Amino acid sequence: MRLTHLPGPKAQQYIARDRAVISPSYPRSHPFVMDHGRGVEVWDVDGHRFLDFAAGIAVVSTGHSHPQVVKAIQEQAEKFIHISSDFYHPKWIELAEYINRIVPFDEDAICFMTNSGTGAVETAIKLARYYTGRTEFIGFLGGFHGRTMGSLAFTASKSAYHRGFLPLMPGVTHVPYPNPYRPVLQSLPDEPYGQTVVRYLEQEIFAKLVPPDSVAGIIVEPVLGEGGYVVPAPGFFPALRDLCDRYGILLIVDEVQSGVGRTGKWWGIQHFGVEPDMICIAKGIASGMPLGVMAARKHLVTWPKGSHGNTYGGNPLSCAAALATLNLIENGYMQNAATMGQFALKRLRDMMERHPSIGDVRGLGLMIGVEFVRDRDTKEPHEILRDRVVDLCFERGLIVLGCSTSTIRISPPLCITYSEMEEGLAILEAAIGQAEDELFLHPVTHPGDARL
Repeated sequence: MRLTHLPGPKAQQYIARDRAVISPSYPRSHPFVMDHGRGVEVWDVDGHRFLDFAAGIAVVSTGHSHPQVVKAIQEQAEKFIHISSDFYHPKWIELAEYINRIVPFDEDAICFMTNSGTGAVETAIKLARYYTGRTEFIGFLGGFHGRTMGSLAFTASKSAYHRGFLPLMPGVTHVPYPNPYRPVLQSLPDEPYGQTVVRYLEQEIFAKLVPPDSVAGIIVEPVLGEGGYVVPAPGFFPALRDLCDRYGILLIVDEVQSGVGRTGKWWGIQHFGVEPDMICIAKGIASGMPLGVMAARKHLVTWPKGSHGNTYGGNPLSCAAALATLNLIENGYMQNAATMGQFALKRLRDMMERHPSIGDVRGLGLMIGVEFVRDRDTKEPHEILRDRVVDLCFERGLIVLGCSTSTIRISPPLCITYSEMEEGLAILEAAIGQAEDELFLHPVTHPGDARL
């Protein structure tokens, strides 16, 4: 069903007021002014209903306004809303204990609480430098790690993020992410592409550019987020872990988008059989309340009192929301992410057979990317078509977001049901079909058909 007159009159008024007082730097995707939401469903101020397959950029992991999360926030708010990190409060101790139980490494964890993903990454950068005494880092092309000046130095998904802010923090060298759909390095015979990237890092970057004994850490996403929802090529993480071990380099895994059950496991890195030294957590951990966490192996956290801190990190309301969120994910939603992810991948791969514009479907759990191309053989991205599909989905009542050059991400709340997934994917396919028709992308179906 098509929604007409979007944005509605109330939304138009709010958008006009927004333009007068809010920074134009925000990357607005749709003229959507939210009124309320429940689970996967959201409504705008004019009463239009949408399915939310973006989840606030993979943030509202338990759905919008889950009753147990709301209750936890309300109960904490009645006690106290804030106390600085100069003191203590029970919820952040309980949260750190919970995280210690579920971290993806076989050592006790020490947590540092922040209020964002970029704050968690900044913490990891500082701790890695402090512990190792080294100054250099390795990042990956296509990665997104935040927008503050330290994390921005690692972000390499769009040059637009750097425009106007150069020079960035020095000491970061980027290498290609092991994207099996778009390899850019030449593999040796019988060499998995993931190992090719690590070999390039060692034989080219370490040998010719950055001495490995000057590298404090390697920061990497287990599944590339803003860079296209890319699952790395086989062999990559075991080879990378071995490289780090041989040169005394810390492996820092950015789980801001891939963590907290989204991939069907607690952490994306758990799909690859290696243990990191630090993880950066945010987004889905508190169902929308601002919270980030850097969790590191205990033996690494040697910095003294006062060497790092903040005012709002580990806010009591956010910690209460996180505890409720983690409990819900552990007791059903993580398994639902795995089950619904497999269901969605099958449906999308079936869809791919019917639509020539879909070049690739990939993902883990409910972190799924659908990439659009002009030609499947050349893999030339089709950004215009992707953008049109995103707009048509919105017109039909489905919120999705793009990433990379020509990919749509499927990242709904982890509580999504079969019927909601079916409804959303039906809208997506209708939007793809219309966009292909508008751009004359359907293959010839009968003599004289000029739609190429």
